[in-house]
Amino acid sequence: MIKTDFLTEFDVHLFSEGSHYRLYDKMGAHVIEQDGQVGTHFAVWAPSAERISVVGDFNEWRAGANPMTQVGQSGLWTTFIPGVKSGFAYKYHVTPNNGQPPSERSDPFGFYAEVRPKTASLVWNLDQYKWQDKAWMEKRKNRNALDAPISVYEVHLGSWMRVPEEENRWLTYRELADKLTSYVKDMGFTHVEFLPIGEHPLDVSWGYQPIGYFSPTSRFGTPDDLMYLIDQLHQNDIGVLVDWVPAHFPKDGHGLGMFDGTHLYEHADPRQGEHKEWGTYIFNYGRYEVDEYLTSNAFFWLDKYHIDGLRVDAVASMIYLDYGRKDGEWIANPYGGRENIEALNFLRKLNERIYSNYPDVMTIAEESTAWPQVSKPTYVGGLGFHQKWDMGWMHDILEYMAHEPIHRKYHHNKLTFRGLYAFSENFILPLSHDEVVYGKRSLLNKMPGDEWQQFANLRLLFGFMYTTPAKKLLFMGGEFGQWNEWNSAVSLDWHLLNNHLNKGVQNWMRDLNHLYSDEAAMHEQDCIGHGFEWIDCSDVEQSIVCFLRIAKDPEEVLMVVCNFTPVVRHHYQIGVPFGGHWKEILNSDSTAYGGSGVGNYGGTDAYDGNVHGKPHGLSLTLPPLGMLVFKPESKPAKTIEKKK
Repeated sequence: MIKTDFLTEFDVHLFSEGSHYRLYDKMGAHVIEQDGQVGTHFAVWAPSAERISVVGDFNEWRAGANPMTQVGQSGLWTTFIPGVKSGFAYKYHVTPNNGQPPSERSDPFGFYAEVRPKTASLVWNLDQYKWQDKAWMEKRKNRNALDAPISVYEVHLGSWMRVPEEENRWLTYRELADKLTSYVKDMGFTHVEFLPIGEHPLDVSWGYQPIGYFSPTSRFGTPDDLMYLIDQLHQNDIGVLVDWVPAHFPKDGHGLGMFDGTHLYEHADPRQGEHKEWGTYIFNYGRYEVDEYLTSNAFFWLDKYHIDGLRVDAVASMIYLDYGRKDGEWIANPYGGRENIEALNFLRKLNERIYSNYPDVMTIAEESTAWPQVSKPTYVGGLGFHQKWDMGWMHDILEYMAHEPIHRKYHHNKLTFRGLYAFSENFILPLSHDEVVYGKRSLLNKMPGDEWQQFANLRLLFGFMYTTPAKKLLFMGGEFGQWNEWNSAVSLDWHLLNNHLNKGVQNWMRDLNHLYSDEAAMHEQDCIGHGFEWIDCSDVEQSIVCFLRIAKDPEEVLMVVCNFTPVVRHHYQIGVPFGGHWKEILNSDSTAYGGSGVGNYGGTDAYDGNVHGKPHGLSLTLPPLGMLVFKPESKPAKTIEKKK
């Protein structure tokens, strides 16, 4: 227990000047010992309140029974209530000073919350859990590096797996710690990414309308249970990312909106302060207390929950003032532009602060426009993110794959256009939850052709994705060819694994993950142009592309060829840089994956001759709707000349 004046003058000073980035250490509810009594210290920010009291079971929810005291002119209110301990439910009863009616509010810094539809905060001691992930924390700098394999499995905790025989209940954090960890490890993914895990009132929002920014959702257990899940993933060498939502928050009456009777966290003008299409408020990024709140929240997940990275949701909605708005529905910045300067400054400062304190984590932007230098350092004008989702690639490849193969030659640029910008950012290739909901159909159902061709196309899509330079992200269910569109209210269709074609896709994804992680050529230079070289991207008529992936050691090379038609191509000539035997190390048409078994009998010898400008060539049989990966079997005598 702590014997001190809990909220010190120095804390108040830092808060008042806008530089307290670990507010969770002092704000909210903390069990301490004060004047020989064990109880809970409460602190909340509400500068326009006339009165605030803490209400809960301990005082029969009577307003005024435990009043709070203002801390000077800081806008902070505090009190200490003896006997209140972990697990006690509470709210703040806030009476505004502007004539607005009183309201009961959840704690903006609450560490735990009641299970919805209840809305009270719960006192909780976050320091009681004993972490066992020291080994992971010491090496995660290397595991999160841009030259490391990063293959992310995106998960919605409420629908990954349910228990139908128990009224379709979801798994708890601790049940997930066993089942999810073992599955992800077996499949070879390096990281998981959880859809937002902050407390949220509406299940079908998937967490993207958070009410409790500091409260992990109680749907699946306690904060300690979530820590256990993360700990188990770390002990199995799996990194943990979370979706983080600083772009907006819901209008529910117990939340942040109009917290003290004024627009405290949000802009007052709806042209700046509301997303009408989402029914949410927008944070006022120009207010330093809001800056502190959001920065503290980012630090909180990295600090208290050992999170390895934050995927920042809806960045485009933050940086454009006219996002989702018609003319006349938005306010230009002081220079007449549509750029949200306050949000841009916030994001830059946020990334600087995070990497100053947690240099071994990742921040990832879901930014859907062509805003430049999202993943470049702030000192060169960038936003400072570690990586950015490549939404352009996602749209192009899904549009291309949806075409019947006979028509693909007319859309060949959808395969190759990315080469013009592939290394302008540190990209992640996302096939995320957003692509398999709202009538968009599952990935498998987007594929054309009969059942066999749909599965072959899906394997080809994944193969092209995993051999294309960038980090990878795949939403759950895609890895075994879920037929149905994702439904957050039910489990994934695990029974499909009884079908050999679905099982084949799962086997294929497992082997792709291991290829990506095991072969340096596939990941070391994901974000550097030296790691990729087209052999031929111009065979439009036959819808074939082939390319090299190159490791930092230029003698470590893999050759990839993709045939996007169902026609078997015999004696197809491809130039390669080295002679000798080239081993076929992966074939998406293997019968183990549900394919037809067309291939090259495990490999072939190169012949001398100028093919595609290379000194050697391979004569190959290309399988229908298939992808092949070849590796020179012996150490080449000649190295590839590095690109200038």
